[in-house]
Amino acid sequence: MSGNIQLLSDTLDRARSEERAALIAYLPAGFPTVDGGIEAIKAVFDGGADIVEVGLPHSDPVLDGPVIQTADDIALRGGVRIADVLRTVREAHRATGKPVLVMTYWNPIDRYGVERFTTELAEAGGAGCILPDLPVQESGAWREHAEKHGLATVFVVAPSSRDERLATITRAGTGFVYAASLMGVTGTRESVGAQAADLVRRTRATSGLPVCVGLGVSNAEQAAEVAGFADGVIVGSAFVKRMLDAEDHEAGLAAVRELAGELARGVRSSKRAS
Repeated sequence: MSGNIQLLSDTLDRARSEERAALIAYLPAGFPTVDGGIEAIKAVFDGGADIVEVGLPHSDPVLDGPVIQTADDIALRGGVRIADVLRTVREAHRATGKPVLVMTYWNPIDRYGVERFTTELAEAGGAGCILPDLPVQESGAWREHAEKHGLATVFVVAPSSRDERLATITRAGTGFVYAASLMGVTGTRESVGAQAADLVRRTRATSGLPVCVGLGVSNAEQAAEVAGFADGVIVGSAFVKRMLDAEDHEAGLAAVRELAGELARGVRSSKRAS
């Protein structure tokens, strides 16, 4: 294993050795500005996040709910480009030494060029990429280049995924598996639900990769619940909402730092099930 995928694996292994789940935060690049987005990522790391996913804003984020869509729109109207996403990864990783991934739909990478994107992401210190809409059967070129550059390829599984499909996805992935806790778009939920625990159980039966759960977690109580059965707790919309609701940028940074601290305590308050 090479590149920053090793850092990602070490971070997840360390959380497991501490009998807790890792806290994984998501924030889009370029929101509210490129520099402001970098500051926000540093703030969530300061608050206690172990790993950060940097979203590559997309004009049609079909899997994202209204909160992230709003942030993406702000970033795109601000003129964010892939170069800005890579700069965000570079500066966040350089400042913290912690693993930073990119979460993106496939079309922007396809247009940018797979070899170019993987080369530049690795050079920026990125740990890998989460690709929610790239079918495994069409991922050969991406995986070849990602492996060459020491990048993780993280696929998304859902409660609707049959066991045979789960096995196909987990065989192709590296780093960890992103388990969507319920059907639908991203966003905070009143309850994460039992579907997530069952999905983690079924996914683990197919692979030794860590299984991290996202979609719906917004507070320390939910983080503790998910940490009881998952290797990682992924939180996105709740961070973005704190930034959107803040009266100014400094207040937004304080709010996401505070939320990260609350969630970090949450993942530590529940012993992870083996």
